Order: sequence, then structure tokens, then C-alpha cells
Amino acid sequence: MSVTIRDIAKATGLSSGTISRALKNEGGLTEETRRMVVETARSMGYDMGRLRQKKLRRLTFLLHRQHNNMSSSPFYTPVLHGAAEACRKHGIILSFTAVGPADGIVEQIRLHQSDAILCAGYFEPELLAVLRSIGKPLVLIDMKLAGYTSANPDNMMGGYLAARHLLDIGRERIGFISGSLAHFSIRERARGFRQALFNAGVLADPRLEVMMQEGVELEAAAREAMETLLALPHPPDAVFCYNDAAALVAMDACMRAGLKVPYDISIVGFDDIAAAAHARRPLTTLSVDKSALGALGVELLLNGETDEVIERVLPVNLVVRESTVCRPNN
Repeated sequence: MSVTIRDIAKATGLSSGTISRALKNEGGLTEETRRMVVETARSMGYDMGRLRQKKLRRLTFLLHRQHNNMSSSPFYTPVLHGAAEACRKHGIILSFTAVGPADGIVEQIRLHQSDAILCAGYFEPELLAVLRSIGKPLVLIDMKLAGYTSANPDNMMGGYLAARHLLDIGRERIGFISGSLAHFSIRERARGFRQALFNAGVLADPRLEVMMQEGVELEAAAREAMETLLALPHPPDAVFCYNDAAALVAMDACMRAGLKVPYDISIVGFDDIAAAAHARRPLTTLSVDKSALGALGVELLLNGETDEVIERVLPVNLVVRESTVCRPNN
């Protein structure tokens, strides 16, 4: 079998990224380290021809059809813009298309004459396997799957910070409105949420967790989920929603039910879309640098080796607004 970057990393005790930079003669390394890596690579029989990769000229940004809608656009549009700006800096032509399992994806990539592919959001593993079979470099954004290079926000930490914030302001019955847990990002947010409750010694009540109905428009599904929570004999005094779009609908449902936000109930979202700061009650949320996420996807395609898997995570920040904390004169 051919020698890989990971083989050299194991032999030298260095990271795959360090090996890659040394072999590409990039900065940030001592000459001694660079020489040692090159000598080790040659002695192990590494194919140095791999370093002369074809220049990336055309990149296709794929978005699953399920995300190509008004509720998802406030998140994925800035991600696309970040990727586009990175491509402009490197002289790469970026094309965009929304696809699904029945769309003849191989022909789509052929028509775009792509040198590499960025997949944003959830994609079925079977569809990703088809894309990988094309043989082009591939990076996932806002999704993670074993064996694939990916760029994600720190979803688990975001879920943890959301629940921790609600606990810190004295909330005791914290609900969670979730989308499908088939999505990596939602699954991780749920995991962080439950971890914060566990660490605080709070027993998670399954009745306070509602998954939005699939196949229904987000607004209707989020409203139904919030109304389900409010109808409980002991409704929540706070709710964490898996994204801002759902949180804004949930907050509206609470107000229509006569509740005062944040006095009677606190609401937290995730993503910090533009509408979050301009809601009737500005929304507390987890801020994701969406543009940086798109740019990171392009960086991974430019700098990654075809035989190594890199998983990068960007930090998220809690942005506290009036949906959880009362301001003077509010």
C-alpha cells in the first residue's frame, strides 16, 4: 500500500498538518523539522509527486434541496458568501446548485466542470458516497461524517452554553425544540444541552423535549411544537430552540398565548441570523461566524491532502439579549 501523510505523522510523532506544511515547504516550521519530515517521507517511499496537485480552478458549492428555503437561507447564504469571497481571493470560479437524491448529481458535477466540491448542510450518506465516487476533493460544511473532511461550528458547546445560561438566570423547567436528529448539528446541540443539565444535577424531562414534525413548513412545525409545550400541565419556563428561525416562531407563539418574554418564559436560539437582533424581543442566541465557516471549507480544499481527513471546529459565542434577560425600561 502507498505511504500516506498519516503514516509519516505516526512515524515522526508530528501532526498531519505539520507533515503537510513541511512537504509543501510552507512557513511556520524550523528548517530542522522540515528536513526531518522530508527525509522520513523519502525513506518510507512517499510519492512526492502527490504534492504537485492540479490547481483548483472551479469549485461547486452544493446545498441540499431541503435547505434551499426561506427558513434556511439566513444561515446558508452567508456561508456561501464566505466561500465565494475566499474563492475570489484565490482566483477560483465558484458555482452553486441545490441538489437532492433524485437529481442526477454526477451529471450536475460534470456540467459544472468542477475540480472540487463543497457540501453544505445535511446530505444523505448514500448521496455523499456517490459524490465521493466521482473522485473530486470533497469537504463537508455544517455536517460531519466519518471518513470525510469537515468544517463545523462547535454545536455541542453551543447547546451547553444555551442550557447553562438558562440555568444561571434561575430557570428550572427548560424545554428543547428540536429538528430531526439525523442532522449532525442538531444532534450535537441536543447533546450539549443535556450535558449542561446533567452537570447541574437537573433531571432531563422527556416531556419538555419536542421534535418538530418532518415534512411540514418550519413556521407551522415550530408553532405546533411550542403550543405542545405550553399545553403541558407544568409548562416550561424557558425553551432552547435548535435554531433562530424556530426560536422566533416559538417566541411569537408564547406572546400570542399571553406570556411575557422574558418574565414568564425565556427563549434561546442558535445561529444569530440577522433577524435575531431585530425581533420584537431581541433573541438570545449562539453566534456562528457563518462567513468564516464557508471560507474554512475552501481553505480545507486548498490545503488538505487527498488521503487525510481533517475535522475543523469553529467556536460559537453566547449573545445575550432581551428574550432571556430583562433590560432597564423593558
